[in-house]
Amino acid sequence: MAVYFMPKNHLITKASTLKSFPNKWTIRWATTRRNLSNKVSGTPGINTTSQQTQTSYGQHRDKKKGKFSKLKSLQLEWSWKAGASFTILSVLDWWLLAAGWFTWSGLLTRWTPIGVCVFAALEWHYHTRKLEKQGLPITASEIQRIAYCSLPLRLVSRCWGWVASCPVPPALRPTVFGAYVNAFDVNMEEAENPELKQYRSLSEFFTRTLRNDVRVIDKASLVSPADGRVLHFGSATESRIEQVKGITYSLDAFLGPPSWTKNENCSSCADALKLNKDSALYQCVIYLAPGDYHRFHSPAKWEPEIRRHFTGQLLSVSPKIAEWLPGLFCLNERALYIGKWEYGFFSFTAVGATNVGSVQIYFDDGLKTNKYVLGPLKRKRYDERQLPEGMTLEKGDLVGQFNMGSTIVLIFEAPKNFEFTIVPGQKIKFGEKLGEVRT
Repeated sequence: MAVYFMPKNHLITKASTLKSFPNKWTIRWATTRRNLSNKVSGTPGINTTSQQTQTSYGQHRDKKKGKFSKLKSLQLEWSWKAGASFTILSVLDWWLLAAGWFTWSGLLTRWTPIGVCVFAALEWHYHTRKLEKQGLPITASEIQRIAYCSLPLRLVSRCWGWVASCPVPPALRPTVFGAYVNAFDVNMEEAENPELKQYRSLSEFFTRTLRNDVRVIDKASLVSPADGRVLHFGSATESRIEQVKGITYSLDAFLGPPSWTKNENCSSCADALKLNKDSALYQCVIYLAPGDYHRFHSPAKWEPEIRRHFTGQLLSVSPKIAEWLPGLFCLNERALYIGKWEYGFFSFTAVGATNVGSVQIYFDDGLKTNKYVLGPLKRKRYDERQLPEGMTLEKGDLVGQFNMGSTIVLIFEAPKNFEFTIVPGQKIKFGEKLGEVRT
């Protein structure tokens, strides 16, 4: 802009040296721009010789070193006649040529990222405006969902799992684990072993055990299976359950086809799951943050009968992503345990997430999560296993652990007079009351 407003008689008469070699494409572009500029202004723009417009720019290969020698300086003399003006476009042309924008490498490393960013910004703006006009919550479009799922989050999670399992030198443990404690506000006073030097790796620190006297199991029908934050809870009788307020997903997509029940031919998945016609289905989602206690327990006395392992994505399950991406829990990898309790159907699901090295279930040694998957992931791809008969989990029994924070989803059948005793967004501890059947 400073050059644009300078007087014509003070303009610089020579350009600085080009750092990149002007190949045949840059030469053609310079010649084309000069010709177009001459046609517009009616005057010659750049005085160059035929020798300069050819490939004799001082290029030669040094046979001994195998490198290009320094290029000769390309001096461009500017002549101004009959009111010719210096435009910003001329400066822009010179800069683009000097920076190598009109080369194959410039096309891949400069123009392509700019085009992708411009397209992403326009698509985001258009989609957001469309949802605002319709009065709907701001959620991801199909293009945004595909782009997010295309990120190598499974590879990142596998790498993080490997890093977390690496031993930390004893001298560095107080510093490394202390930084994590301060960053995520971890309460080490509740840990069975509060000494940071005693944890050999980050994974061992994440899955630390608690003292027996720091959690009291409530006598209610249903208690919290883990420490965390309540994302959402409520009814699931319409075969769709709420991920967060205003965003739902299909019960059938989350659980898979109800092939284990005799009511498989019912009109809705919710009716097929229920063992009692007069009861209702409920759901509760609890998010475990990185600073929470990473082990989870049985929320009630129940009998697991079937395990389904869905090989899906490892997307983040943070509250912000859950509000933005519909069907998040149906996309992610999850270990689903199906059974029954005193009121009918009961399911317990441990959902994987980004940087969760693995999900471990203590009574199921055959479960292997975060495995390498060849080919594209499919939403309904899962393997099923029949659990041993007679297995019973008492309320408060240790079930498994996350090797980083993640999410627990409970879907269960209960009488219609069942009431939750929690509120959305509430911080809850393992063993505290979730709800009970009112008499």
